[in-house]
Amino acid sequence: MRRSRLTAYVTSLLLATAFALTGATTAQATQQAAATGYVALGDSYSSGVGAGSYISSSGDCKRSTKAYPYLWAAANSPSSFSFTACSGARTGDVLANQLGPLDSGTGLVSVSVGGNDAGFADVMTTCVLQSESSCLARINTAKAYVDSTLPGKLDSVYSAISAKAPAAQVVVVGYPRFYKLSGSCLTGLSETERAAINGAADYLDSAIAKRAADHGFTFGDVRSTFTNHEICSGSAWLHSLNWLNIGESYHPTAAGQSGGYLPVFTAAA
Repeated sequence: MRRSRLTAYVTSLLLATAFALTGATTAQATQQAAATGYVALGDSYSSGVGAGSYISSSGDCKRSTKAYPYLWAAANSPSSFSFTACSGARTGDVLANQLGPLDSGTGLVSVSVGGNDAGFADVMTTCVLQSESSCLARINTAKAYVDSTLPGKLDSVYSAISAKAPAAQVVVVGYPRFYKLSGSCLTGLSETERAAINGAADYLDSAIAKRAADHGFTFGDVRSTFTNHEICSGSAWLHSLNWLNIGESYHPTAAGQSGGYLPVFTAAA
């Protein structure tokens, strides 16, 4: 009799545990299934500066309907789509102004940030307007910043994304190399300067990829898709220096967004 009661008790306990685990698993599955919204964060390479077709309500952020986040959302119909990437954004701007839409229902996040923190616009201004030695010195200053300061700033952004959207797949997209070396450009920057600028892009991408991996995020490397479509390639997906619209200089064209960024993001999403 005692054995029967003990057996019944153990059986009840096992059943209760099984139901509890099943309930927890079901709840987790439901939460994951619900986390299907997409939020696009970052700087001008994500907002679509250079691609045209800017959304009027985005103002100076210059969010484009030809930017890869907009194209991906149109093709995949996420349950919600929030496009907060903004031209000129640094890590602090992402933290202060772009994270509002993130929540437990966010299933996918894209982010590109770090280039403005490292001073890439100033690098290009220096290289275009000043001497080769000044260009190389400014690039070295940017690389020193990438070593000393940028990792901590990226950590702050990535940690905030994880805290606000714990169920999300996060894709950190990088930056292309600007120039095809020994290409078709006969004037402008020297080959030494072009090589150094490409090297700086590699340096920045490596630092971003390392921080992304350490946070369990996926790094979307666009350097391969932009190969043979750099400035001086004869089939560029990047704007060269544009004096009429200076802000679009060294940014992806619409073809760069659809052919360079979108496939990389789609494969990682």
